[in-house]
Amino acid sequence: MASSTEQSLLELTDKDTREKLSHWDRCGDPMAPLTEKQTDSVLEIRAAAEVTLLPAELPIEDICSLTSRSLRSAFTATLPESTEEVLLQGFQMLELENERIQTAQQVSSAFIILTCFTVINAFSVNLKHISKRKPIRALSRKLVDLAESIQQKLSYLNELENINTKLNSPTLSVNSEGFIPMLSKLDECIEYVSSHPHFKDYPVYLTKFKQCLSRAMLLIKSHTVSSLQNLTAQLTKRQDPLGAPNADNAFTLYYVKFRAAAPKVRRLIEQVEQRSNTIPEYQQLLDEIHQCYLEQREVLLSPSINSTFTDLTSQNNKDHCALVRSGCAFMVHVCQDEHQLYNEFFSKPSSKLDELLEKLCVSLYDVLRPLIIHVVHLETLSELCGILKNEMLEDHVQNNEVQLAAFDAVVKQMLEDVQERLVYRTHIYIQTDILGYKPAPGDLAYPDKLEMMEKIAQSLKEEQMKLTSSSSFSDVQLEESDNKKLISSGECLSGHSFCDQHTVSPADLHGMWYPTVRRTLVCLSKLYRCIDRAVFQGLSQEALSACIQSLLKASDIIQKNKNQIDGQLFLIKHLLIMREQIAPFHADFAIKEISLDLKKTRDAAFKILNPKAVPNFFRLNSHNAILEFLLQGTPEIKEHYIDSKKDVDRHLKSSCEQFIQQQTHMFVGNLEEFLTKVAALKTMAVEGGPTYNFSQQPWAQTAKINDIVMATYRVLKTKLPITLQSLSLYLANKDTEFILFKPVRNNVQQVFQRLHALLQEEYSGEDLQIIACPSMEQINLLLSVK
Repeated sequence: MASSTEQSLLELTDKDTREKLSHWDRCGDPMAPLTEKQTDSVLEIRAAAEVTLLPAELPIEDICSLTSRSLRSAFTATLPESTEEVLLQGFQMLELENERIQTAQQVSSAFIILTCFTVINAFSVNLKHISKRKPIRALSRKLVDLAESIQQKLSYLNELENINTKLNSPTLSVNSEGFIPMLSKLDECIEYVSSHPHFKDYPVYLTKFKQCLSRAMLLIKSHTVSSLQNLTAQLTKRQDPLGAPNADNAFTLYYVKFRAAAPKVRRLIEQVEQRSNTIPEYQQLLDEIHQCYLEQREVLLSPSINSTFTDLTSQNNKDHCALVRSGCAFMVHVCQDEHQLYNEFFSKPSSKLDELLEKLCVSLYDVLRPLIIHVVHLETLSELCGILKNEMLEDHVQNNEVQLAAFDAVVKQMLEDVQERLVYRTHIYIQTDILGYKPAPGDLAYPDKLEMMEKIAQSLKEEQMKLTSSSSFSDVQLEESDNKKLISSGECLSGHSFCDQHTVSPADLHGMWYPTVRRTLVCLSKLYRCIDRAVFQGLSQEALSACIQSLLKASDIIQKNKNQIDGQLFLIKHLLIMREQIAPFHADFAIKEISLDLKKTRDAAFKILNPKAVPNFFRLNSHNAILEFLLQGTPEIKEHYIDSKKDVDRHLKSSCEQFIQQQTHMFVGNLEEFLTKVAALKTMAVEGGPTYNFSQQPWAQTAKINDIVMATYRVLKTKLPITLQSLSLYLANKDTEFILFKPVRNNVQQVFQRLHALLQEEYSGEDLQIIACPSMEQINLLLSVK
């Protein structure tokens, strides 16, 4: 009864449990909803649980044996042999020894639980063993790493024997495939040993590796040097007996052979260059290879270059410009070819190459300098400056500064020598050929030479007109613009542009300037682009001053030989030419001069030497003579500017004023004297002197005034055309002529206006008829200039 009651209670409890469990995942309001993934896991577990783990035919002994094996892994004690004891001990472990197993399903479940528990216990035991073995494994791993580290460190030291073996091998060649890898390994070993100075045998191994490096570099040096020397020896034997190759085979002899041999040597040189930045020994080796290469190039090139210069000198002995141009062009090609050949062997630049090229260029300088310092012609010196400055420095050097650096230095030195010689010869030229110029009679034949050139120009114009009139109809139909272009571009006689004779003087057309003017302007034009601006300003001031002095002397001679107007117009003409021609020079023609003014020192010295100043020597105040001498006798430094351009303007202004004054006096000088006397009498009367009647004065009678007026009018009519013709002949420019003649005309008009005012004031109508003074309209008409 009791047992049945217990069973019913168990069933009821089981039913309640199932009912409660069903609430967990019910469709309506689940108490514990599962995700899709969780649901799949439950289904998989359910499917696995439905599988019967123990078939019915499996004997109980197999179960016991399985359980016994599982339990042995969890317990060190020996399990009993009987099946009951095995199962009992298992259930005791699970605390299920009081539970009753009635069905096979309960047996299977109990077995599964027992198996899982056994596995868990076995895993726990193994985990304890593993935790005890961790320090051992860490220690073993540390020992393995230590062994590998030692082996790695020893590998660099062990390479010493291998490298020594290779270097001692009689078959070792620097061109072999294993030589460069051996160098790399040797570099790695040296770097490693050098970075670990704390090693016990650090000095020993470092010394041995350095010895190996020295032997390897010696092999490289021997091979490279011998290759270059052998190549030079072969090429030297192939030269002509005279020591220099022909022009046809020079390039092949000096460059093609070297370029063909470059790849064999460059392979080793590249290895040296790559290591030269980090290893000093390689840098020293590279310097030695550079030195050897450049020595061999010098051995080959020096005789040929010297021979070439000798040939050029003999060919252009009298033409210095051609010699300089050809010699410099030759050295430009040498420098460029040498740089290109150097790059075939080396990839890193070297200053020694420029030193060699500069040495070769100096040989050109040594040849040219003795010739330059004996050149006396300014044209030659200025052309040499142009060749060196424009053709060589600007055209060649600036476009290739790297390859022509050595050539640049030598050319600049040569240019300085030429400029120095040019300045010296210019100074002498100014003193002898400009300031000291002695004019020939033909140079001062003014206005004869101008009239002659006027006739030549007139005849040329007439011939041109005849040719134009006799030309064909098609030629006559040329456009006016084309005719103007033809005339403006035509050259005549001395090479000057053909222009209208009314705008340009015939003397200007044919270069008939006074020699000193022409020389000065030509000299300045040559100096302007050849020397520095500061030097040019000093020389230009000196040249213009000398030219002005020569013009003044020539003007005085012309005035003595001919007449005053010719001398004045000669001076004005050439001063205008100078002012016009120096305008394009963008330079300041002013120079600063510093002088020492000793005037105060002289006055103070005289003052202190005065016997009256002796008592003042012993005064103990500010009037002490010695103290006054020291304070007041200090010389002064004065700065003053000399502007040659302003000197030209000043002399031009002075010459024009003299011309205006002289022409005015020539035309109306008598009238001016008469008016001056009248003004003097009026001044005396105003100041309280006696009053005079002008008509009663002998020199103021109507007849006398008529003589003066008529004489003045005759002078105007006769000499005015001569003056205008002279202006046209000398100046040949209507605007300039009008500017210069206008003050003369104004002066004449003012004199006649004053005369008319005086006559109207002092004389009657009958007297005016006797005087017969020309009206202002007549004077203006006479003085009118188109």
